[in-house]
Amino acid sequence: MTMIKRKFCADDPERKKWQDPEKIFSAIGLEQGMVFVDPGCGEGYFALPASRRVGPGGRVYAFDINADAVETLQVQAKAEGMDNIIAGVGEAETSVVCDGCADIVFFGIDLHDFQDPLQVLMNAKRMLKPTGRLADLDWKDIPMDLGPPLEKRFSISQAKQLIESAGLSVVSVQDAGPYHYLILTGR
Repeated sequence: MTMIKRKFCADDPERKKWQDPEKIFSAIGLEQGMVFVDPGCGEGYFALPASRRVGPGGRVYAFDINADAVETLQVQAKAEGMDNIIAGVGEAETSVVCDGCADIVFFGIDLHDFQDPLQVLMNAKRMLKPTGRLADLDWKDIPMDLGPPLEKRFSISQAKQLIESAGLSVVSVQDAGPYHYLILTGR
């Protein structure tokens, strides 16, 4: 099966039909005033609506290795007057934006993309508050026309094992639409 390669912009209405950030944020418990960390944020498909959801009393830390994507996110955030987003260029394997500040560290269909996902998860644990949670939204390991090649995807059991190897406790695994699953942790 050939995968369809599509670039998904930060406000893609077609993508929202099968991956709605607001529904996902409700499932993970993102609320006003929270701190949300988005490693591998790209152009801000999740970071921008997270900023709106946490509001002026909250904060969004977003970073990605793609400088052009981060610049696109920064331009959009500035255009919308979002001053609660701190966005920068960085590798998730070496980036820790805060110690114990995050209510939610969110991996939006990207955990499988990192060179060292275990190190990335250990960094995420370091950023979480004692009451914080990690959310891993990723591609199901079934053949489909969207997403990365099947051999690159993590099965739910592989993702759970990685998350638990980083010292986090998986509290739920949910179906997140036709293409994704959602794993949540507690501490």
